[in-house]
Amino acid sequence: MIFRRISEIRVTCNKTADFLIIGGGIIGVMMACQAKRRHPGARVVLIEKESQLALHASGRNSGVLHAGFYYSTDSLKARFTREGNERLRAYCVERSLPINGCGKLVVANDETELETLGKLYRRGKENGVDIHEISAAEAREIEPRIKTFERALYSPTTASVDPKAVMDALARDAAALGVELRVNNAYLESRNGKVETSEGSWSVGYVINAAGLYADRIAKDFGFGESYAIIPFKGLYLYSDEPVSAFRANIYPVPDLRNPFLGVHITLTASGRIKIGPTAIPCLWREHYDAFHNFSFRDLREIVPRELGLWWRNEFDFRRLAFEELRKYSRKHIVTLASRLATGIEPGRCRHWGAPGIRAQLYDTRNRKLVMDFRFEGDDRSFHVLNAVSPAFTCALPFTEFMFDHIDGLLNKSVRASGYRLRRLQNIVGEKGGDHMQAIGGDGMGPQ
Repeated sequence: MIFRRISEIRVTCNKTADFLIIGGGIIGVMMACQAKRRHPGARVVLIEKESQLALHASGRNSGVLHAGFYYSTDSLKARFTREGNERLRAYCVERSLPINGCGKLVVANDETELETLGKLYRRGKENGVDIHEISAAEAREIEPRIKTFERALYSPTTASVDPKAVMDALARDAAALGVELRVNNAYLESRNGKVETSEGSWSVGYVINAAGLYADRIAKDFGFGESYAIIPFKGLYLYSDEPVSAFRANIYPVPDLRNPFLGVHITLTASGRIKIGPTAIPCLWREHYDAFHNFSFRDLREIVPRELGLWWRNEFDFRRLAFEELRKYSRKHIVTLASRLATGIEPGRCRHWGAPGIRAQLYDTRNRKLVMDFRFEGDDRSFHVLNAVSPAFTCALPFTEFMFDHIDGLLNKSVRASGYRLRRLQNIVGEKGGDHMQAIGGDGMGPQ
């Protein structure tokens, strides 16, 4: 273990940890597992502000395990989606967790979409994804209700899982490894060399920020993420009461590659239920799930002026995006969009909205664009996962290994530079210093 024994400073602080992970979603839990596996003698503590883990994005996502053909080859998403899909599917089978290996069809509405369909096929092949370009007749053999123009893409490895069941299993793994999972414990600030939480002050060797919607704010406390800000988007799915056997496969439209979202699609859950969506509605505060739920005036002051600026400047065609997404609050409109993908989608059978989820989309304030790839920053004192939007759930296993390789590299480099065992880490996390690292990977690679 590369850390000095934390017991040497216990006399001056009630709460201590070698690694403190902030955030109990899939990235936070997997980073905690990585820390404990690589440094078994370390005290690894994960704090989560809610009463249980995965109450936000990780527990509310669609549950789709993506195959990896949407992303350009130079991106981190392309690098980890195929492997993440394989490993998470295997994990679900090994643990007897619900999984629906239904596959996915991407359909073209008309001739104008065939060029983009071909581009997605080529990306998939470049990324090593099992993907097939098939005729409309072949597509109907897979899913008889499908609508497509001339041809479609078929992804047999796309699957659906129960995200809550996956998170429960991962949390049990973390606890079995010896990770301390502390819920009802919110991060407050980094002050005077300590991490202040609602449970008290912590003296910490290394901080890992995987706080999702709050990752940008926490990063700034440590001197990172200065040119980034989170813009939250609300996702809603409308559930159909058709029987489980009504559809055989997920059906997606050809996406607009200028847009970071995949458009309204027909998705099968792990249990086979049918849902259509999602929306991607700009939120007014970070946890703007409904009405004034978890209203934050501080968030409102940060986010609304930023969104008004996007509207005024119409960056990345924000006006059109916002208008189109707000229209999806109408059940009639979202059913109309889904009806372009398949026959027999009836408004009378699509009545119930599912629980909303919120996408923590990172925005580059300096270059005025959405950050399309995963993004992280860190040094030998702290590490910040700034952008872990879809398909981060699919990618979580290899992606967290990759990030922890960077962390270990930073810590070992600090040891070599100092000439002795992490003297700089004997001072608890506070100011930014030492070696500084940012994520690699492409950008502008199309939808998430």
